[in-house]
Amino acid sequence: MKSRAARSEDPVDQPGGGGLPGRLGDELRAELISFRRDLHMHPELGNQEFRTTAAIKDRLEKAGLKPRVLDVGTGLVCDVGEWDGVTPMLALRADIDALPIPDTKVDVPYRSTVPDRAHACGHDVHTTTVLGAGLVLAALDRQGLLPNAVRLVFQPAEEVMPGGALSAIESGVLEGVGRIIAIHCDPKVDVGRIGLRIGPITSACDRLEISLDGPGGHTARPHLTTDLVTAAARVAVDVPALLSRRVDARSGLVLTWGRLHTGHAPNVVPQHAELSGTVRCLDLNAWRDAADLVHAAVDEVAGMHRAKTVINYVRGVPPVVNDAESIGLLDAAMTERRGSYAIEDTEQSLGGEDFSWYLERVPGAMARLGVRPPGDTRGLDLHRGNFDVDEEAITVGVELFTAAALLAGRS
Repeated sequence: MKSRAARSEDPVDQPGGGGLPGRLGDELRAELISFRRDLHMHPELGNQEFRTTAAIKDRLEKAGLKPRVLDVGTGLVCDVGEWDGVTPMLALRADIDALPIPDTKVDVPYRSTVPDRAHACGHDVHTTTVLGAGLVLAALDRQGLLPNAVRLVFQPAEEVMPGGALSAIESGVLEGVGRIIAIHCDPKVDVGRIGLRIGPITSACDRLEISLDGPGGHTARPHLTTDLVTAAARVAVDVPALLSRRVDARSGLVLTWGRLHTGHAPNVVPQHAELSGTVRCLDLNAWRDAADLVHAAVDEVAGMHRAKTVINYVRGVPPVVNDAESIGLLDAAMTERRGSYAIEDTEQSLGGEDFSWYLERVPGAMARLGVRPPGDTRGLDLHRGNFDVDEEAITVGVELFTAAALLAGRS
């Protein structure tokens, strides 16, 4: 049993007015903002998050917890409270990697110090939020106020297809877990609010790489060649159009090219061409058929131009499909903390998220966390070098997670 003096050092405000405990104290709030800024200044790419992993591990250990580094060498899993081996745990998931783009912000002291690396997707916020929730829940556990153990999952390599979630699952992070929840920063939602949606909230996302080959030659005699420039152009234009007629339009299957390269001289028909892009899909069943449909369409169009094809279709991630009960838990938690006015409906996006792999195994949900300063008209967006957040979102996320953990433990 802790002494009263020791309890006064816990990083949480005591409950008041009959509400749930676990509101963030001023001291921990300031520490978490500092922690997030440190991560923001030192971004690391997927499977290279050694400094990030060490920083998280050190803070959890200082709180008396026992984090375990994942088998791949980065990322961690950590239980708060002692699992009884029977009652399924709630897991809180964060992704810890950054993006290979430059940080273009010029007016903040926590700009990235690593060239061509930036936390431009908000993973530093996700990480700090789950860390903060873990620290608050650990304090509540010491006070005897945590009804059931909670698992923290700090996952590497979300941005590396098909996603670090798969290696985290192989490391056993879902053993004993009955439900998993997560947040994702949303710069279109004001800070203090979250977006919720039952069912699919993200898209499936795969990568497509195509090589076209054939005998080249002089542009004066294209009839003696396989005109790969034309073949590549027709593949680029006709394959997406063909796919739109071979799947239900409601599935949202979209092939978008990001790269087309062929040729070196204006009077030479090249012998090789390359295209690459992404295939995104809103519907899980259509996604499962997408690879075969794309293969057939590419071969059909390329064959009309006598081009030989090599297709590398890289399976990425399925859609994140939010479980209704998990959305109900997040709704109740946010209502408890901020009131029902702080919840809004959100749309399904065409972005991909490897959180979907967890939901293939256990029920769960992802909420969109508002990070836009009220009245901000800059139009900041994810995966841009100038992306930033209103850091009050950290407090909102921590209190959302802690309320969800307490409510889940009582059910």
